[in-house]
Amino acid sequence: MTTTAPALAYAAGLAAGQLRFQYCDGCESAVFHPRVLCPTCGEPSPGWRTSTGLGTVYATTVLHQRGADPYNVALIDLDEGFRMMSRVEDRAPEDVAIGDRVRLRVVEDAGAPLAVFVPAENQEEDA
Repeated sequence: MTTTAPALAYAAGLAAGQLRFQYCDGCESAVFHPRVLCPTCGEPSPGWRTSTGLGTVYATTVLHQRGADPYNVALIDLDEGFRMMSRVEDRAPEDVAIGDRVRLRVVEDAGAPLAVFVPAENQEEDA
């Protein structure tokens, strides 16, 4: 029997344009970052689900690096019940606010897919 490492399964989902997360049927909780055991109840091999990619900004901050444009780092509460760290694009970093509704956009970063978010009211199709 072969199994895929949780981090590889997550990365494969992003490569396909999907935000995958694990779900534990034992304690009925969303699990993120991918793991081999549920962190709540210890159940082995939580199953996989695909997020709708919709969420709410829980916290945000603006980072400034010398010689570069400022950018935000945000904690996003996904509608399925898990939280992840990312950034919000298509809005000035200082204009990202707690409570903003956002949706997933998968971008390439250094040759690898990366989950970022854009304002949910931005209905443009992403390339």
